[in-house]
Parts: sequence; C-alpha cells; structure tokens
Amino acid sequence: MKEQAKKVQRHPFHLVDPSPWPFVAALGGLSSTFGGVLYMHNYDGGGQLLCLGLITILYVMFTWWRDVIREASFEGQHTAAVQQGLRMGMILFIVSEVMFFFAFFWAFFTSSLSPVFNIGGVWPPAGIEAISPWGLPLLNTIILLSSGASVTWSHHAIVRGFKKEALLSLLITIIFAAIFTGLQGFEYINAPFAMSDSVYGSVFFMATGFHGFHVIIGTIFLSVCTFRLYFDHFSRQRHFGFEAAAWYWHFVDVVWLFLFLTIYWWGFNVIV
Repeated sequence: MKEQAKKVQRHPFHLVDPSPWPFVAALGGLSSTFGGVLYMHNYDGGGQLLCLGLITILYVMFTWWRDVIREASFEGQHTAAVQQGLRMGMILFIVSEVMFFFAFFWAFFTSSLSPVFNIGGVWPPAGIEAISPWGLPLLNTIILLSSGASVTWSHHAIVRGFKKEALLSLLITIIFAAIFTGLQGFEYINAPFAMSDSVYGSVFFMATGFHGFHVIIGTIFLSVCTFRLYFDHFSRQRHFGFEAAAWYWHFVDVVWLFLFLTIYWWGFNVIV
C-alpha cells in the first residue's frame, strides 16, 4: 500500500475549520430582531423571543471568540499574513463605526445650523435647557482621556515585557471606564429634558447613548484582554487582541471629544 501523502500547507493563510457559530449567530440576530419588534408592539412572547435572541448572541460571542483565541494562542494559526488581515479588518470596522457616528453629527448640525419653525427657530429649541459642558461632561472628558493614556501605558508595558505593570494599567483603564459609565447614567437620570423633547433630545440621547454603549463594549473587550494577559496569552511580539482593544478604545475617546465639543460645548454656547 502506498503511504498517504501528508498535507503540506504551501501558503501563510488560515483556512478555518467548519463552524456552527455563523449560523447560530444569524439565528440569534433574527430572534432578537423579531422579538424586539413584537415586544415594542406589545405582542405576547415578544419579550421572551428577544431575550432568547440576546442570550444566543452572547453565547456565540463567547464560543466563537474562544475558538479564535485557541487558534491564535495554542494552534499557532495566526501567521504574519493572517495578523495583517485581522489588522485590516479591525481598521475597516472602526471606519464603519466612524460613518455610524457621522450620521448623528450630520443630524445635529443640520438641525442646529438651520433650526425649523416648529422648534422655535432657535437652537437649542425653545423650552430646552441645555446641559452645561463644564460639569459632568468635562469631568467625563478628563476621565476618558485618562483612560486612553492608561491603555497606552499598558501597551508599552506589554511590548517591554512588564506583565505586572501592564495588568495594573489595564485595571486602571477599566476602573476609569466604569466611572465614566456611572457618571453618564447619573447625567441621564438628572437631565432636564428627555429623548422625546424635540430633535435636541433625540440627537443628544442617541449620540451619547450609542457612545455609552460603545464604552460598555470596549470595557468588556479590555476586561477579556486583562484575563488573557494574566494567563500569558500575549507576548512582546504577538498581542494583536490587545492592540485591537486599544485601537477601539482610542476611537471611543476621539468620538467623545467630538461629542463634547459639538453637542455639549457648541450646543450650549452658540444660540442660532
């Protein structure tokens, strides 16, 4: 009998094994969408379907990314070419997020530079008391910028091989993120207007709310990186998982700066 020839990989790319997670994720997204619509229209079972979809998505996130971590850290599948593709994918993802927030800024400037008659022809709209930028918004800006500095500190510590220093700076970043989220929630509770109060309330809560959602996602991202760093998944040369989290966090920082300068500061000081 002839010996079976061994398969030799003659390219640097990772051909992934068959996985059920894309299909399961699609089912979770479908369930969340239908469940959300049914719930908002007060149909029986809508809330349960929504919860089932969200739980499915969270489960897929855990298992799928667990597989990716295994392929990278233990199987050595992430070659230089694969890492280059992952970097490009993360960059394109952040660019898509920039376009997402661009829509909110477009809505804000369209409404504020030429306010229509049914909001009083002025900006902020008649009857709206804008939030001063020099209170909680300024404090949140300082906190978020400090978290950007601490995550950069952690990156440099990883590159230099200082594990304890990297862990400490990552924990500081996560603490800053938790404080920011708490203060943002406090601001929402005490805001002098609601989302239903004209286009001002809608744009304010949509833009800052989605930013807050991104902060929560980034906090989870950094928390996972903290555990991975503790279990030595990162080395001085191979730590793209952390780099992706750091890039995402810097993006969150930059978006908040634009939110602070436009919706908070410009919207408070400029009356059209």
